[in-house]
Order: sequence, then C-alpha cells, then structure tokens
Amino acid sequence: MAPPAGPYRRPGEVHVIVGPMFAGKSTALLRRITAESDSGRTVAMIKSSKDTRYAVDAVVTHDGTKFPCWPLPDLLSFKLKIGAKAYQKVDVIGIDEAQFFGDLYDFCCEAADLDGKTVVVAGLDGDYLRRSFGSVLDIIPLADTVTKLTARCELCGKRAFFTLRKTGELQTELIGGADVYMPVCRLHYGNEQRGASSEAAAGSNVGAAAVKELLTC
Repeated sequence: MAPPAGPYRRPGEVHVIVGPMFAGKSTALLRRITAESDSGRTVAMIKSSKDTRYAVDAVVTHDGTKFPCWPLPDLLSFKLKIGAKAYQKVDVIGIDEAQFFGDLYDFCCEAADLDGKTVVVAGLDGDYLRRSFGSVLDIIPLADTVTKLTARCELCGKRAFFTLRKTGELQTELIGGADVYMPVCRLHYGNEQRGASSEAAAGSNVGAAAVKELLTC
C-alpha cells in the first residue's frame, strides 16, 4: 500500500503529570522540558496568567528553580502570541498549572494530533475537596503516559495524595502556597475534614442558640 501523500510529520505525544500540591509536578515538568531542550529540540513553556506567586513570566518551582514561560489566560491564544512561524519550529510544549486552562483538551488534541507537537502537562488532578479540578482529568484518554506524583504529609510524613486547604474560603480557585494549602495522607485528610465539619456545626448551633435566646427575651 502506498504511503499517504504529503510531507512526513512526526506524530505528536501527550504526557501528563498530576498529583497534590508540593508533589514536585513543576520540577518534573522542568526536568523533562530541560532534557528535551538539551537534546536539541525547540521547547516552549506556558503557564496560567492567574499564577503570579513567584514570577509573572517564569515557571518557578517551590525550591526556586526558574524557566521562562508564556503567561496566558488560555491556551488557544498561544499560536497568536508566539506567531505562526515560531510555532511551527516548536517541538515540545510544556504546560504548568494546567487545571486553570478551560481549553486544555482542545489544545492538546490540536497540538498533538494535528501539529505533531509533544505536549507535557503538569497540574492538580483534584481540588481541596478531592474533586476533579479543571480539565486535567479530561486529557487522560489522550495521554501517551500519565505520572501520578505524591508529596509528604505535613502532619505525619507519610505519602500524601491529597491537598488540604488551611483557610475557610470555599471557592475552587484560590491561588496560594504553603500559607493556604498543605499535602496530607488519607488519614489526616479525613481527620481534618471531620474536624472542620464539627467546628462548622458547633458554630451553627451557637448561632441558633443565640437567635433562640433573643426570641425568648
């Protein structure tokens, strides 16, 4: 059978790195991107413009390692920002804090399937309630490889699979570091969540008692 007409294009790839906060996802991403660059491939790094914790125009790990990046509100604007000619020369695209990109699935499909890019994605697989965060889990069916990293539980030192929020804010997207979040094991996640629920219930009971007292005065 004759090969399809047209120039040969290297097939793309999608590699996904997930885990809780402080698991080393950005470190693993930078290690992969640096290795690709050292091997002679042209790389580009993208992160969400929402993440301004350490630097605006760089991916920065918790230990201070930096790599220049394109801070973007969405991924599909990357071609426009970098330019068509420059985009064609890019072999590998790294995406950090991928949970903040609503167009992650469409971008990965287009970049890998149509444009022949290798896309390496790092992001949270779950939020502080252990629910799917953004579109990260949606790209698992697209992935060539999936790596699930773990951290160390801040309370006991065992393997931590989950991210616990230390503050009382309820919104899903809350940018922060160790002041807002900590990695925990299954046992301490459950203990802390039950403790928070008990405190909330106690607060409600106190409030109800105060209202009842006012009504009976």
